[in-house]
Amino acid sequence: MVIPTTDDDVLMIASLRETLSCRVFLPRSETIALCQDKYALAKALRRCGVPAPATYAVSNLGEVDALFRCLVPSQRLWCRARRGTGSVAAIPVRTAAQTQAWISYWEEMRGLPSTEFMLSDYLPGRDFACQTLWRDGAPVLVKTSERLSYFGGRNTPSGTSSIGGLHKTVNVPRVVDTSLAAVRAVDPTAAGAFSVDLKEDADGRPCVTEINVGRFLTGTPIFDLTGRHNMSETYVRLAFGEPVDIQCVYDVVEDYYMVRDLDALPDIFHADSLREGIEDARAMGAVSRT
Repeated sequence: MVIPTTDDDVLMIASLRETLSCRVFLPRSETIALCQDKYALAKALRRCGVPAPATYAVSNLGEVDALFRCLVPSQRLWCRARRGTGSVAAIPVRTAAQTQAWISYWEEMRGLPSTEFMLSDYLPGRDFACQTLWRDGAPVLVKTSERLSYFGGRNTPSGTSSIGGLHKTVNVPRVVDTSLAAVRAVDPTAAGAFSVDLKEDADGRPCVTEINVGRFLTGTPIFDLTGRHNMSETYVRLAFGEPVDIQCVYDVVEDYYMVRDLDALPDIFHADSLREGIEDARAMGAVSRT
C-alpha cells in the first residue's frame, strides 16, 4: 500500500491508481482536483450552504480595488494562493495597494501569476483541525484539535501556518458538524482521509478554509496517540477492507497537547501533567512559620 503525504503526491498517485501494483485508498480524482483549488472549494461549499469565507478569485491586479469593495466593511482581508500548503503566499491585508504589492512580488520574484491568488474575508477566531476518515460516503472516525501557536509563524508575514507548533485536543461538536457537511458537499461517496481546516468568524461560527484531501495533516501524531482509536491504523484497515468496529465516530478526548519544534520529536502530554513536581511556595511558607 502507498500512502501519500503531500498534495502533489495525492494528485500523482490518484492519476496512476489504475496502473500501480499496490493498493491506494484515495477519493475520486474529481474530488481531489476540487479540494486542491481553494477558490473552487470555497465557492462549492457556499453554494451548498456550508460555512466558508466569502471569496473572490483574482483575474488581474487591476481588479483588486473592485474586489475590496465587494468584501468590505471588513477591516482586514485574507490574500492567499489558490493552491499549495503551509499557508504559502498567504497574508492579511488592509488595503488594495498592499494586496497589489504582495501579488506583484510573488509574480515577479517567485513566478506565481496573479491569477493564482484569491481574496477572502478575514476570520479572526479560533483555528481548528478536524481529521476524518470515510468509507462509501459514511464517516468512520473523526478527531479534532485546536492550533494554539504556529510552527515558524513568527518568521512568516502572515504570522500563521497550517502547521501547528502547539496543538490541543478539543471537544467542539459544531466543528465536526461543519466538517462532515463540507466533505459530503464535495463528495457524497467519500472514501479515504479528508483533513479539514476551519477558523471561527467574528460570531464564533466555524468556517471551512480548506480540505486537505487524500492525506493526513502534519499534526497526525496527536490524533494517533490520543483517544480510543489510532487514526493511521484505522486508515490502513479501511484501505484493506478489514472490519472496523467504531461505535462513536467522534473519538473525542480533551486537554492533550502536542508541541513541535525544530530538531526535536513531537511531544504529547495531558494538561494534568503540567502540575507534576510543582509545589505551592505559599503553602510551604505557611508550614515553616508554624
